[in-house]
Amino acid sequence: MENQQVLIDRLPSGKLKSDDYRLVDGPMPELGPDQVLIKTIAFAITAGTRAGLQGSASYAGAPAAGRVMNGTGVGEVIASNVESIAVGDRVTAPTGWQQYAALMADLVTVIDPAHDPIHYLGPMGVNGLTAYFGLLEVGKPKAGNTVMVSAAAGSVGHMVGQMAKIQDCHVVGVCGSDEKGRLLTEKLGFDRSVNYKDANYRQSLKEATPEGVDVYFDNTGGMILGSALFRMNVGGRIACCGVVSQYDTDTPEPGPKGVPGLLVNNRITMQGFLLFDFADHYARARSDIYGWLESGRLTSLQDEVVGLAAAPEGFVDLLSGGNVGTRIVRLDQ
Repeated sequence: MENQQVLIDRLPSGKLKSDDYRLVDGPMPELGPDQVLIKTIAFAITAGTRAGLQGSASYAGAPAAGRVMNGTGVGEVIASNVESIAVGDRVTAPTGWQQYAALMADLVTVIDPAHDPIHYLGPMGVNGLTAYFGLLEVGKPKAGNTVMVSAAAGSVGHMVGQMAKIQDCHVVGVCGSDEKGRLLTEKLGFDRSVNYKDANYRQSLKEATPEGVDVYFDNTGGMILGSALFRMNVGGRIACCGVVSQYDTDTPEPGPKGVPGLLVNNRITMQGFLLFDFADHYARARSDIYGWLESGRLTSLQDEVVGLAAAPEGFVDLLSGGNVGTRIVRLDQ
Protein backbone atom coordinates (compact mmCIF):
# COMPACT_ATOMS: atom_id res chain seq x y z
CA MET A 1 0.00 0.00 0.00
CA GLU A 2 1.40 3.39 -0.99
CA ASN A 3 0.92 6.92 0.28
CA GLN A 4 0.33 9.50 -2.44
CA GLN A 5 1.98 12.79 -1.52
CA VAL A 6 2.68 16.25 -2.93
CA LEU A 7 6.30 17.24 -2.36
CA ILE A 8 7.92 20.65 -2.68
CA ASP A 9 10.08 19.99 -5.74
CA ARG A 10 11.89 23.33 -5.57
CA LEU A 11 11.50 26.53 -3.65
CA PRO A 12 9.78 29.10 -5.88
CA SER A 13 11.65 32.00 -7.41
CA GLY A 14 9.21 34.82 -8.02
CA LYS A 15 5.61 33.70 -8.42
CA LEU A 16 4.64 30.19 -7.38
CA LYS A 17 4.10 27.72 -10.23
CA SER A 18 2.32 24.40 -10.11
CA ASP A 19 5.45 22.62 -11.32
CA ASP A 20 7.26 23.76 -8.17
CA TYR A 21 5.56 20.65 -6.75
CA ARG A 22 5.84 16.96 -7.51
CA LEU A 23 3.23 14.21 -7.01
CA VAL A 24 4.80 10.97 -5.77
CA ASP A 25 3.83 7.59 -4.36
CA GLY A 26 5.64 7.35 -1.05
CA PRO A 27 5.79 4.55 1.51
CA MET A 28 3.02 4.12 4.05
CA PRO A 29 4.07 5.81 7.30
CA GLU A 30 5.02 3.55 10.19
CA LEU A 31 3.20 4.13 13.44
CA GLY A 32 5.43 4.98 16.40
CA PRO A 33 4.77 5.24 20.14
CA ASP A 34 2.14 7.85 21.08
CA GLN A 35 1.18 8.29 17.46
CA VAL A 36 -1.97 7.90 15.40
CA LEU A 37 -2.30 7.05 11.71
CA ILE A 38 -4.74 9.34 9.87
CA LYS A 39 -6.35 8.83 6.49
CA THR A 40 -6.87 12.32 5.09
CA ILE A 41 -10.40 13.28 4.08
CA ALA A 42 -9.60 16.84 3.01
CA PHE A 43 -7.17 19.67 3.66
CA ALA A 44 -7.25 23.43 3.33
CA ILE A 45 -5.03 25.51 1.09
CA THR A 46 -4.18 28.81 2.78
CA ALA A 47 -2.26 31.85 1.61
CA GLY A 48 -0.16 31.88 4.76
CA THR A 49 1.67 28.72 3.73
CA ARG A 50 3.13 30.72 0.82
CA ALA A 51 4.94 32.83 3.40
CA GLY A 52 6.49 29.63 4.72
CA LEU A 53 7.84 28.80 1.26
CA GLN A 54 9.19 32.33 1.04
CA GLY A 55 10.97 31.92 4.38
CA SER A 56 9.18 34.98 5.79
CA ALA A 57 7.10 33.10 8.38
CA SER A 58 9.35 31.97 11.21
CA TYR A 59 6.54 29.93 12.79
CA ALA A 60 6.36 27.74 9.66
CA GLY A 61 9.95 26.49 9.98
CA ALA A 62 12.70 26.72 7.39
CA PRO A 63 11.46 25.96 3.88
CA ALA A 64 13.08 23.04 2.10
CA ALA A 65 12.64 21.09 -1.12
CA GLY A 66 11.85 17.39 -0.93
CA ARG A 67 9.36 17.70 1.93
CA VAL A 68 5.63 17.03 1.92
CA MET A 69 3.84 20.35 1.53
CA ASN A 70 2.44 21.44 4.88
CA GLY A 71 -1.21 22.07 5.59
CA THR A 72 -4.03 21.44 8.02
CA GLY A 73 -6.36 18.58 7.24
CA VAL A 74 -9.22 16.54 8.61
CA GLY A 75 -9.27 12.79 8.51
CA GLU A 76 -10.19 9.48 10.08
CA VAL A 77 -7.97 7.59 12.51
CA ILE A 78 -7.23 4.12 11.08
CA ALA A 79 -4.64 3.03 13.69
CA SER A 80 -3.75 4.37 17.13
CA ASN A 81 -1.13 3.83 19.81
CA VAL A 82 -2.90 6.33 22.08
CA GLU A 83 -5.69 5.46 24.53
CA SER A 84 -7.40 8.84 24.22
CA ILE A 85 -7.79 8.63 20.41
CA ALA A 86 -9.70 5.69 18.97
CA VAL A 87 -9.77 4.10 15.56
CA GLY A 88 -12.68 5.66 13.71
CA ASP A 89 -12.38 9.06 15.36
CA ARG A 90 -12.58 12.05 13.03
CA VAL A 91 -9.74 14.46 13.75
CA THR A 92 -8.06 17.65 12.62
CA ALA A 93 -4.27 17.71 12.41
CA PRO A 94 -1.32 19.02 10.37
CA THR A 95 -1.65 16.20 7.86
CA GLY A 96 0.12 17.96 5.02
CA TRP A 97 -0.70 17.29 1.39
CA GLN A 98 -0.83 13.50 1.52
CA GLN A 99 -3.22 10.57 1.81
CA TYR A 100 -1.90 9.23 5.13
CA ALA A 101 -0.05 10.85 8.03
CA ALA A 102 1.42 9.39 11.23
CA LEU A 103 1.40 12.11 13.87
CA MET A 104 2.09 12.52 17.56
CA ALA A 105 -1.10 12.59 19.59
CA ASP A 106 -0.48 16.10 20.92
CA LEU A 107 -0.80 17.43 17.35
CA VAL A 108 -4.20 15.84 16.85
CA THR A 109 -7.61 17.21 17.91
CA VAL A 110 -10.61 14.89 18.01
CA ILE A 111 -13.69 16.39 16.33
CA ASP A 112 -17.03 16.28 18.08
CA PRO A 113 -19.07 13.60 16.22
CA ALA A 114 -21.97 16.08 16.01
CA HIS A 115 -19.87 18.50 13.95
CA ASP A 116 -19.17 18.49 10.22
CA PRO A 117 -15.40 17.75 9.92
CA ILE A 118 -15.11 20.11 6.95
CA HIS A 119 -16.02 23.00 9.26
CA TYR A 120 -12.65 22.40 10.95
CA LEU A 121 -10.95 23.56 7.76
CA GLY A 122 -13.03 26.74 7.66
CA PRO A 123 -15.07 28.39 10.41
CA MET A 124 -13.99 26.12 13.29
CA GLY A 125 -10.45 25.65 12.02
CA VAL A 126 -7.47 27.90 11.41
CA ASN A 127 -9.38 30.38 9.23
CA GLY A 128 -12.35 30.88 11.52
CA LEU A 129 -10.27 31.00 14.68
CA THR A 130 -7.95 33.54 13.05
CA ALA A 131 -10.94 35.71 12.15
CA TYR A 132 -12.40 35.36 15.65
CA PHE A 133 -9.33 36.24 17.69
CA GLY A 134 -7.91 38.80 15.26
CA LEU A 135 -11.15 40.74 15.19
CA LEU A 136 -12.41 40.36 18.75
CA GLU A 137 -9.17 40.24 20.76
CA VAL A 138 -6.92 42.46 18.62
CA GLY A 139 -9.37 44.72 16.75
CA LYS A 140 -11.72 45.05 19.75
CA PRO A 141 -14.75 46.33 17.81
CA LYS A 142 -17.55 48.17 19.57
CA ALA A 143 -21.17 48.42 18.45
CA GLY A 144 -21.50 51.17 15.85
CA ASN A 145 -17.84 51.05 14.79
CA THR A 146 -16.86 50.97 11.14
CA VAL A 147 -14.82 47.83 10.40
CA MET A 148 -12.84 47.57 7.16
CA VAL A 149 -11.64 44.15 5.96
CA SER A 150 -9.22 43.44 3.13
CA ALA A 151 -9.29 40.22 1.07
CA ALA A 152 -12.88 40.28 2.29
CA ALA A 153 -14.10 37.41 0.09
CA GLY A 154 -11.19 35.20 1.14
CA SER A 155 -10.98 32.38 3.64
CA VAL A 156 -10.49 34.62 6.69
CA GLY A 157 -11.94 37.90 5.48
CA HIS A 158 -15.45 36.69 4.68
CA MET A 159 -15.80 35.47 8.26
CA VAL A 160 -14.26 38.59 9.81
CA GLY A 161 -16.92 40.75 8.16
CA GLN A 162 -19.77 38.56 9.36
CA MET A 163 -18.38 38.41 12.89
CA ALA A 164 -18.16 42.21 12.86
CA LYS A 165 -21.84 42.38 11.86
CA ILE A 166 -22.64 40.09 14.80
CA GLN A 167 -20.98 42.79 16.96
CA ASP A 168 -23.36 45.37 15.43
CA CYS A 169 -20.67 47.12 13.39
CA HIS A 170 -20.83 48.80 9.99
CA VAL A 171 -18.68 46.63 7.69
CA VAL A 172 -16.83 47.56 4.52
CA GLY A 173 -15.14 44.80 2.53
CA VAL A 174 -12.30 45.35 0.07
CA CYS A 175 -12.03 42.73 -2.67
CA GLY A 176 -10.76 42.28 -6.22
CA SER A 177 -13.91 42.14 -8.34
CA ASP A 178 -17.42 43.57 -8.51
CA GLU A 179 -18.78 40.00 -8.49
CA LYS A 180 -17.11 39.30 -5.16
CA GLY A 181 -18.36 42.64 -3.88
CA ARG A 182 -21.95 41.70 -4.67
CA LEU A 183 -21.46 38.40 -2.87
CA LEU A 184 -20.29 40.25 0.24
CA THR A 185 -23.23 42.64 0.36
CA GLU A 186 -26.04 40.45 -1.00
CA LYS A 187 -25.22 37.13 0.68
CA LEU A 188 -22.98 37.85 3.67
CA GLY A 189 -24.48 41.07 4.99
CA PHE A 190 -21.56 43.47 4.47
CA ASP A 191 -22.78 47.06 4.29
CA ARG A 192 -20.46 48.18 1.49
CA SER A 193 -17.82 46.71 -0.78
CA VAL A 194 -14.98 48.37 -2.67
CA ASN A 195 -13.01 46.93 -5.59
CA TYR A 196 -9.32 47.75 -5.10
CA LYS A 197 -8.66 47.18 -8.81
CA ASP A 198 -10.87 50.11 -9.80
CA ALA A 199 -9.07 53.24 -10.97
CA ASN A 200 -11.11 55.30 -8.49
CA TYR A 201 -10.49 52.93 -5.56
CA ARG A 202 -9.34 55.54 -3.04
CA GLN A 203 -12.30 57.80 -3.75
CA SER A 204 -14.67 54.83 -3.55
CA LEU A 205 -13.16 53.83 -0.21
CA LYS A 206 -13.63 57.36 1.07
CA GLU A 207 -17.29 57.31 0.01
CA ALA A 208 -17.79 53.88 1.63
CA THR A 209 -16.32 55.09 4.94
CA PRO A 210 -17.76 58.61 5.37
CA GLU A 211 -17.22 58.46 9.14
CA GLY A 212 -13.74 56.96 8.85
CA VAL A 213 -12.56 53.51 9.98
CA ASP A 214 -12.36 52.37 13.59
CA VAL A 215 -11.04 48.84 13.02
CA TYR A 216 -9.08 47.61 10.02
CA PHE A 217 -8.46 43.87 9.64
CA ASP A 218 -5.47 43.61 7.31
CA ASN A 219 -4.99 40.45 5.27
CA THR A 220 -3.03 42.04 2.44
CA GLY A 221 -0.53 44.71 3.39
CA GLY A 222 0.71 46.81 0.48
CA MET A 223 -1.43 49.46 -1.14
CA ILE A 224 -4.65 48.51 0.64
CA LEU A 225 -3.02 48.86 4.06
CA GLY A 226 -1.71 52.24 2.92
CA SER A 227 -5.18 53.37 1.93
CA ALA A 228 -6.66 52.20 5.25
CA LEU A 229 -4.12 54.17 7.27
CA PHE A 230 -5.42 57.42 5.82
CA ARG A 231 -9.03 56.52 6.74
CA MET A 232 -8.36 55.52 10.36
CA ASN A 233 -10.10 57.43 13.12
CA VAL A 234 -8.43 58.64 16.30
CA GLY A 235 -7.94 55.64 18.55
CA GLY A 236 -8.39 53.18 15.67
CA ARG A 237 -7.11 49.62 15.79
CA ILE A 238 -5.38 47.69 13.01
CA ALA A 239 -5.16 43.90 13.32
CA CYS A 240 -2.32 42.68 11.10
CA CYS A 241 -3.17 39.12 10.09
CA GLY A 242 -1.33 38.53 6.81
CA VAL A 243 0.37 40.11 3.82
CA VAL A 244 -1.02 38.14 0.91
CA SER A 245 -0.15 40.85 -1.61
CA GLN A 246 3.53 40.38 -0.75
CA TYR A 247 3.82 36.59 -0.44
CA ASP A 248 3.96 35.54 -4.06
CA THR A 249 6.86 37.72 -5.16
CA ASP A 250 10.58 38.09 -4.64
CA THR A 251 10.29 41.90 -4.77
CA PRO A 252 7.90 42.87 -1.96
CA GLU A 253 6.75 46.47 -1.70
CA PRO A 254 8.21 48.78 0.94
CA GLY A 255 6.13 49.60 3.99
CA PRO A 256 3.24 52.06 3.58
CA LYS A 257 3.59 55.81 3.84
CA GLY A 258 2.40 57.49 6.99
CA VAL A 259 4.12 55.17 9.48
CA PRO A 260 4.77 56.19 12.17
CA GLY A 261 3.31 59.69 11.63
CA LEU A 262 -0.32 58.66 11.23
CA LEU A 263 -0.04 56.18 14.10
CA VAL A 264 1.24 58.90 16.41
CA ASN A 265 -1.12 61.70 15.37
CA ASN A 266 -4.25 59.54 15.48
CA ARG A 267 -3.13 57.31 18.38
CA ILE A 268 -3.67 54.22 16.26
CA THR A 269 -2.82 50.77 17.59
CA MET A 270 -1.34 48.50 14.91
CA GLN A 271 -0.80 44.96 16.19
CA GLY A 272 0.32 41.76 14.53
CA PHE A 273 -0.82 38.42 15.87
CA LEU A 274 -0.55 34.68 15.35
CA LEU A 275 -3.40 32.29 15.98
CA PHE A 276 -1.25 30.18 18.30
CA ASP A 277 -1.16 33.09 20.77
CA PHE A 278 -4.75 32.15 21.69
CA ALA A 279 -4.44 28.35 21.86
CA ASP A 280 -5.82 28.21 25.41
CA HIS A 281 -9.09 29.74 24.20
CA TYR A 282 -9.86 27.64 21.10
CA ALA A 283 -12.69 25.74 22.81
CA ARG A 284 -14.51 28.96 23.72
CA ALA A 285 -14.13 30.30 20.21
CA ARG A 286 -15.34 27.09 18.60
CA SER A 287 -18.38 27.08 20.87
CA ASP A 288 -19.28 30.64 19.81
CA ILE A 289 -18.65 29.94 16.13
CA TYR A 290 -20.68 26.73 16.19
CA GLY A 291 -23.58 28.65 17.72
CA TRP A 292 -23.39 31.28 14.98
CA LEU A 293 -23.34 28.61 12.28
CA GLU A 294 -26.30 26.80 13.78
CA SER A 295 -28.33 30.01 14.13
CA GLY A 296 -27.54 31.13 10.58
CA ARG A 297 -25.74 34.27 11.72
CA LEU A 298 -22.51 33.01 10.14
CA THR A 299 -22.25 31.57 6.63
CA SER A 300 -19.17 29.58 5.70
CA LEU A 301 -18.10 29.79 2.06
CA GLN A 302 -15.78 27.27 0.48
CA ASP A 303 -14.71 26.14 -2.94
CA GLU A 304 -13.30 22.72 -3.61
CA VAL A 305 -10.90 20.89 -5.87
CA VAL A 306 -10.69 17.12 -5.88
CA GLY A 307 -7.56 14.99 -5.62
CA LEU A 308 -3.96 15.65 -4.67
CA ALA A 309 -2.97 16.29 -8.28
CA ALA A 310 -5.23 19.35 -8.30
CA ALA A 311 -3.68 20.93 -5.19
CA PRO A 312 -0.69 22.78 -6.73
CA GLU A 313 -2.77 24.55 -9.38
CA GLY A 314 -5.42 25.24 -6.74
CA PHE A 315 -2.77 26.99 -4.64
CA VAL A 316 -1.49 29.07 -7.55
CA ASP A 317 -5.05 30.11 -8.37
CA LEU A 318 -5.76 31.05 -4.75
CA LEU A 319 -2.73 33.33 -4.66
CA SER A 320 -4.08 35.20 -7.69
CA GLY A 321 -7.44 35.70 -5.96
CA GLY A 322 -9.31 32.87 -7.63
CA ASN A 323 -10.94 31.51 -4.50
CA VAL A 324 -14.10 32.51 -2.69
CA GLY A 325 -14.03 31.55 0.98
CA THR A 326 -11.89 28.60 2.06
CA ARG A 327 -10.23 26.51 -0.63
CA ILE A 328 -10.40 22.82 0.18
CA VAL A 329 -8.81 19.79 -1.47
CA ARG A 330 -10.98 16.70 -1.03
CA LEU A 331 -9.48 13.24 -1.14
CA ASP A 332 -12.55 11.22 -0.17
CA GLN A 333 -14.30 11.19 -3.53
